[in-house]
Amino acid sequence: MFTPKIPPPDTAPTPGTSLVPPLTGLVHPPACTCHNAPTAPAPVPALSPARPAVRFTPGALIVAAAGGTAVVLVVGTVLVSMLLATAITAASVAVCAVVLRSLLNRPNNR
Repeated sequence: MFTPKIPPPDTAPTPGTSLVPPLTGLVHPPACTCHNAPTAPAPVPALSPARPAVRFTPGALIVAAAGGTAVVLVVGTVLVSMLLATAITAASVAVCAVVLRSLLNRPNNR
């Protein structure tokens, strides 16, 4: 079952021959049949003058710094409040678990 099936010597191809016949007489059609002559490249449009670099005035720098500080404070406050809410929820669940455990373990000692 696992032994290779070798063809008999009279049908096996010789090392110098190929099973695929050579391709002869093939003519490929041209990629484009439009037969247009190449045209001159399109003219490059004139570049607009370079825009000036952004310049910050001292007032704009102060506003940008204050805005960045406000964003950091707001995001920090939101994250801390979410952490605090999670901690309070975890503590209340723990207290409820202890109370329930004490009620269920000793029902006769009330």
